[in-house]
Amino acid sequence: MERQDRLQQVLIAPMPRHNLPALRLLLSTGILLGLFAPLGKVARESGISTAAWCFAIAGGGALVLLVLLLIQRRRIPLDLPHLRYYLIAALLSYVIPNLIIYAAVPHLGAGMTTLYFTLSPIVTLTFSILLGTRRPGWLGIVGILLGCAGALTVVFSKGQLGSPADLSWALLALIIPVSLAAGNVYRTIDWPQDGEPLVLAMGSNAVAALCLIIAAVIYDGALPFAALATTPILVVAQVIIAAAMFGLFFRLQVAGGPVYLSQIGYVAAATSLVIGVTMLGEHYGLATWAGGIVIVAGVIATTLDRGRRIH
Repeated sequence: MERQDRLQQVLIAPMPRHNLPALRLLLSTGILLGLFAPLGKVARESGISTAAWCFAIAGGGALVLLVLLLIQRRRIPLDLPHLRYYLIAALLSYVIPNLIIYAAVPHLGAGMTTLYFTLSPIVTLTFSILLGTRRPGWLGIVGILLGCAGALTVVFSKGQLGSPADLSWALLALIIPVSLAAGNVYRTIDWPQDGEPLVLAMGSNAVAALCLIIAAVIYDGALPFAALATTPILVVAQVIIAAAMFGLFFRLQVAGGPVYLSQIGYVAAATSLVIGVTMLGEHYGLATWAGGIVIVAGVIATTLDRGRRIH
């Protein structure tokens, strides 16, 4: 019963009002996350595989955070609740979505791929409805329908002008917001007792790195270290950005809750679109831009909708 009450509270908590610390965390985390896809595209064009690049982000981020924890002489719990949290959070929030993101970027473009982030708030809210913790009002229903319509528009617009994406990649990328939303909800409802954001960020990324080493061996037939050594400056830049983003990400989880946190997708998508168009030579058709606008409209509607609790 206590777990159910907690689940209801965290899933339907409204977006904080006049919460400047949470807003600063949202903007900074979203901007840093928005740099991932453009850097991943550059890495892919440099010959680094998807699994190897994802390992660099998770492993490098975990290493930097571990050094910080050791300097601060912080304890790193390895009890069952923490280990379970590290593993499930790693799979839902990092391994699954990021393997798809970096594999899809060459086919969809960095800008379009990160548009899928903008569906995360709607999917997070939808999970709360399916779990029976919230009954949406008419505005929430309209928002969900708009989000779905926008997503379908983006999918069937199929990415960059002059290089239409394979529809299968556009459809596969829909797993991104589903996995991210599941991770948003999970990280809150199973947050370990006395869990510290920096420790949980380090542990989750360390487990993700181990999973991605296995993925690199399976798909590349070798460990990822040699490939990463070919672009050291790019790797170091991504590791620094990743460590900063992960550290802020788990603080935002505490400050804003799962639905508010999921809105980093807007900031990330805008960041990646701007970089993709201005620096990477990407060009998107009117349908793709229109789909993105419709998704944002849907998210605004679901954010404004209060609905009601189901007790």
